[in-house]
Amino acid sequence: MTARADIEAITNRIRERSRESREAYLGRIAAAAGKTANRAVLSCGNLAHGFAVCSPPEKVALGADRVPNLGIVTSYNDMLSAHQPFETFPQLIKQAAKEAGGIAQVAGGVPAMCDGVTQGQPGMELSLFSRDVIAMAAAIGLSHNMFDAAVYLGVCDKIVPGLLIAALTFGHLPAVFIPAGPMPSGIPNDEKAKIRQLYAEGKVGRAELLEAESKSYHGPGTCTFYGTANSNQMLMEIMGLHTPGASFVNPNTPLRDALTREAAKRALEITALGNAYTPVGAMIDERSIVNGVVGLHATGGSTNHTIHLIAMAAAAGIRLTWQDISDLSDAVPLLARVYPNGLADVNHFHAAGGMGFLIRELLDAGLLHEDVRTVWGEGLRPYAVEAKLGADGQVVREAAPRESGDARVLAPAATPFQSTGGLKVLNGNLGHAVIKTSAVKPERRIVEAPAKVFASQQALNDAFKAGELTGDFVAVVRFQGPKANGMPELHKLTTVLGILQDRGQHVALVTDGRMSGASGKVPAAIHVTPEALEGGAIGRIHEGDVIRLDAEAGSLEVLVTADELARRTPAPADLSEGEHGFGRELFAGLRHMAGRADHGASVFAG
Repeated sequence: MTARADIEAITNRIRERSRESREAYLGRIAAAAGKTANRAVLSCGNLAHGFAVCSPPEKVALGADRVPNLGIVTSYNDMLSAHQPFETFPQLIKQAAKEAGGIAQVAGGVPAMCDGVTQGQPGMELSLFSRDVIAMAAAIGLSHNMFDAAVYLGVCDKIVPGLLIAALTFGHLPAVFIPAGPMPSGIPNDEKAKIRQLYAEGKVGRAELLEAESKSYHGPGTCTFYGTANSNQMLMEIMGLHTPGASFVNPNTPLRDALTREAAKRALEITALGNAYTPVGAMIDERSIVNGVVGLHATGGSTNHTIHLIAMAAAAGIRLTWQDISDLSDAVPLLARVYPNGLADVNHFHAAGGMGFLIRELLDAGLLHEDVRTVWGEGLRPYAVEAKLGADGQVVREAAPRESGDARVLAPAATPFQSTGGLKVLNGNLGHAVIKTSAVKPERRIVEAPAKVFASQQALNDAFKAGELTGDFVAVVRFQGPKANGMPELHKLTTVLGILQDRGQHVALVTDGRMSGASGKVPAAIHVTPEALEGGAIGRIHEGDVIRLDAEAGSLEVLVTADELARRTPAPADLSEGEHGFGRELFAGLRHMAGRADHGASVFAG
């Protein structure tokens, strides 16, 4: 079969698997549209509260249901560099809505935490569940039923997935996602990584480390490496939830502001009060989800989306699996080299041709579904463009360049960096796991070595400092799953294991926790499912057991007999340290309800 045929076959099996749940979902949003697509269902008291602060003309217009009202859901705060630019967006959106003959109101705010701030800290244990909290917070804002469409202001790790889950839950409303863009480039990411390694080895001090980090993360905008935040932006564009070319324009620029105003006006154009009604729940279908997975593989995107995409798809009644994601990886070539999969950052990617070039190449190769609906209209081909600022201050679009501006960063589909995507699912007697291969050298993708077992990333780091991590080994870090402690990212392991690998040791990681979207050169089998706390085999590994991780064959095995593995008593879990402090006690119920990683690690049923 050709890659095009493979993608069509995978899409069809997702469609068939999802038929019952998708039909039920579409029925619900159709009913919601019929009952709540306008404010006529609200009582006079309801309306009076909803437009109390509006001007008299706006009250008349909203009361008569004559104009569309745009809800703004914002994740603004001024501690996160990626979200600080959103401070000015509501006013831009309100002005644009007024010019278009509509009204805009801030429907509500959602929390936004930064994994970069909480890496290795107690707050990281709230991170994954913040996605579902964000979805619920957005739902509260939209539940007032004052809105004909919504725009969503979000960028980073769990924020965009949470916002999309909310948008799809209110699937009868049109939804446009508005990004803020990446910060300008700072010091190169590989230079920053070298300073981190030198610090871990005691060769530079904290002052040098802080200087390097500050030169990398230095202003408003998204961090420039290709982690989960920038993978989010790629997904929103390739799934048709951004306006074309919007993802990677820097904040606080005239073009960024023009794109924001344009997005607000477009959201008003696609309400039920106009002629181009585009409810997001009907717009996003199996083809859109597959396009998102294809984009993830083609760019070497974040492993976190092997969890988030499943949860987002489920919100639309679509049943995506890890096997679907893995099979799509076999059909999709890697076209981008952005750190940690290369030396470039997202600004270099954008300058080389960016999303327009990528989408055009994938479309021409038959690797994307072109016949989808987007917030821009019918078909994905209008996204094969580059957005620029016209002489009148409005957005204009040109066809994406025919050739990459830097073939080291962005390759054509005819000559990819590798013939398969950057993610793979591993299966074996340890269960299921995910590995990001795009940054791992081919000669590093198979590791067979004795296990060194730890109950936390701190324990492994302590062993490193004590000089105990000698020889070849597979680090097993368990009791890090959703039910155990909220499945924190174990980003601090990246530096330590990278140092050992650079010293010539053959090392790998096996964990039921997560690694950052920036995880790199060390082979890491992550999201191991079932997790240790649920009786998964990872909880039966003994110190010294030989583990074989084979990213080429897609296998993950502990080399003991099935009888021996079954006889073993699972390791005891002492989770008392993580039950309190930094709000962790408030999340106890979510840990209890959390689903498996391969089901989206969601607290929502179904």
